[in-house]
Amino acid sequence: MLLPATIVALQSGLARGEDSAELAKQALNPVAAMYSLPVQYNWDQKLGPTGDGMHSVTNIQPVLPFSLNDDWNLISRTILPVIDQHGLASNGVADTSGIGDVTQSFFFSPTKPTDSGWILGVGPAILIPTGSNDLLSSKQWGLGPTAVALKQSNGWTRGILANHIWGLENSPPDDKEKVNQTFLQPFLSYTTDTYTTYGVNTESTYNWQTHQWSVPINLTVTQLLKISGQPLTVQAGPRYWADSPEDGAQGWGFRVALTLLFPRG
Repeated sequence: MLLPATIVALQSGLARGEDSAELAKQALNPVAAMYSLPVQYNWDQKLGPTGDGMHSVTNIQPVLPFSLNDDWNLISRTILPVIDQHGLASNGVADTSGIGDVTQSFFFSPTKPTDSGWILGVGPAILIPTGSNDLLSSKQWGLGPTAVALKQSNGWTRGILANHIWGLENSPPDDKEKVNQTFLQPFLSYTTDTYTTYGVNTESTYNWQTHQWSVPINLTVTQLLKISGQPLTVQAGPRYWADSPEDGAQGWGFRVALTLLFPRG
């Protein structure tokens, strides 16, 4: 016969396990109604005409959910890139560090999945020319649609996030190329009983002006942790460039990320 204290401990442990399982699922959902702060570092190599260039991007990506009513949420997702690049040109003129352009997305998402279990979101994506210098900015505003669809069951998460952004200026300044690009991010992952997630995705961009693809394939391992009561995930893994423009990244790179999670009470 279990003592009352033992029963309480078992129930508490079960509740913590259910909370962790739900957190692990929400951390993989781009439109989860949960505050989070992902900080993601990407490193790539073999850029430029000589193939000796390197490029790193630290993406700061706060996610803010807003409840519109009982049926709909509005999810704000911001991507602020901090860029460091060297060796992209033999004369060093492309060596620079600073802030790139911000991509701001808003997803209108139903609070409940569809009858078949799909989680959906749709809204606008806005390109904001915040780049700290000419090399790191398109120098133009952009706008277009964005959408996400995913399904989670039996430890699996699969889906796709996409957007298309058009530059709003017919004649971009400073001889910049007009923004006209499609972004596609299909993803697939599996989460174990220990809240370790093995994932694969691509973050493919098609430039309609140059008719060129950029296709990095990311392999990741993500672990859900709690440190002093603060839930977070840590992620690491290699990335391989299956396709890229001339002078773009080649071969292997890597990604590491830390995401702070703030579940809503």
